[in-house]
Order: sequence, then C-alpha cells, then structure tokens
Amino acid sequence: MLTDALKSQIDDLVKKSRVVLFMKGSRHFPQCGFSAGVVKVLDEIGTKYETINILQSQELRDGVKEYSQWPTFPQLYVDGKLVGGADIVRDMHSQGELAKVIGVTTKVEEGPVTAPTFTMTETARKAILDAQKEEAPGDALRIEVAPGFGYELFFDQKKADDLVLDAKIPVVIDPNSARRAKNIRVDFMGGGFRIENDAEPARVRPLRAKDLKQLMDEKQPLILVDVRTDDERKIASIAGSITADELAKKLDALDKDTRIVMQCHHGIRSRQAAERLVMAGFTRVFNLEGGIDAWSSEVDPKVPTY
Repeated sequence: MLTDALKSQIDDLVKKSRVVLFMKGSRHFPQCGFSAGVVKVLDEIGTKYETINILQSQELRDGVKEYSQWPTFPQLYVDGKLVGGADIVRDMHSQGELAKVIGVTTKVEEGPVTAPTFTMTETARKAILDAQKEEAPGDALRIEVAPGFGYELFFDQKKADDLVLDAKIPVVIDPNSARRAKNIRVDFMGGGFRIENDAEPARVRPLRAKDLKQLMDEKQPLILVDVRTDDERKIASIAGSITADELAKKLDALDKDTRIVMQCHHGIRSRQAAERLVMAGFTRVFNLEGGIDAWSSEVDPKVPTY
C-alpha cells in the first residue's frame, strides 16, 4: 500500500536528480538484463543519472509500482516524470528521442584536436585484416567513441575531417570521438573485440574466464587476485593468483594503470573488492565473471567445484 510517508519518500527519490533510474541492482552491478540494457543506453548518451536499487526494499519495490502505475522494472524518470521501461527507453534511444528528452547534445566541441595513441594486438590485427578482405577491401577501419563511451568498429571510407591513427593498418577516427579518446588499445578475445580507452572514466570491467585464459597464454601483464578465504583456496585455485593480503602489501608501489583482475567463487565478493580499487584510483580493474566456477566449467575442468 502506498502510504503518504512512502509516497513522500518516492517523491524525494524521483527529484534526487534530473535523471533517475529505479532498477534491479546498481549502475555498476545491474542484477537483471533489462536494467543492464537501460544503464548501457544512459552511459552511451553520456548523461548524469542516479540509480535506485529496488531490490533493497520490498516496500519500496511495491510502492514504486503503485506510484508509477507501471508493473515492471527498470523505470526511468526525467525531470520527475516517468519515461518508461526498458523497451520504451531502447526504442526512444534508437530513434534519437531519448537524448532530446534528457537534453544531451553530441555537438562537436570547438578547438584543436589531436589523434589519440592507438595500439592493437596481433590477434586483433589479423581478425580485422581477414574481415576487411571479405567485407570492405580498400576501406579504412573506423573507430567511434560515443559520449557515454560506447564503441563501434566498422569499415568506412576516410572523410575529410578524419584523423588518421598511427597503426600498421588504415585506422581513422572522427574529431568528436578523438576528443573522448586517449591511449586506445584494441584486442580480439573470445570472438569479439575488447577496447580500452584511458579517457574513459574508471569503472570495473567484466572479464570472461576464456578471455582471462587468453591474456595469460599471451603472457600479457596482469595481477590476478583471489579474494576468497584460505579454506576455499585450498579446495581450488587458479595458478598464478595472489591473495588480497598479498595485493595490499604491494598496492602502494603499483602504477594506477596496472591491469588487476579480481576473482572469487562466483564473482560477487570480487566485484565489491574491485569497486574499492577503482575508488582508490586504479583505472584498469577487471572482475572475473562467474568466478572460479566459470574458470572450472569454461577453461580447466580439473579445477574442483564446491
């Protein structure tokens, strides 16, 4: 039942920011696919927004449904008014309407712009060259960086105002994207491209077990941190991992751009530990999705499960 006190509480939450998302989980840890989809849209638009985790209170969850007369979550509010749920948000975004409602513009900023540093692994280079031969011989690879740091890679002809990136294959970027780019790194992992951009605000990034295995096989520098208890580590562990205590002893000496991968049983405890590293200023922090269970099922079945 929506009491006066609960309605007042929800009114305050709705007015907490111009853009408010009632969702399952948080911005950095969505707990359903629909919520994750709306978070992705808002991040791509590049707007500031607040998230409210309705899973923390059954009373709030039921109250918001009655308040909005909308039966499902997520629910997006702009300027105190309900915009809609996941399907409506996606449709509005695809038509360019959501950015207009929020008041975000993607106008190119004025002033000089320089080409960002750009590197790619040999695995990525080979995948791109193979695709280029089949799909677009003669075209350049274009990288676009959206306001919310979404990325697109596709083949296209060079335009007059494009910047050419220093790579062994033709790569171009438009001036607007270049302003949102710094030290871009491209890798090809698990059948898809992974892009790292130092201009992107620090956040915990998901890492699949197979992608971690590829990084380790290629001997790419990283620190794998197992945050589980000693008893759990005795049951099963990933070779080369260190404990959270061992990380703490060397943390002050590490560069802030050190690649650190956090790992636990299922990926929940490690996610929380990874968030703390980001808050401490580390910019390349990853969470092993599914934890050691995923490692056992997807990479090394000899690692016991429990």
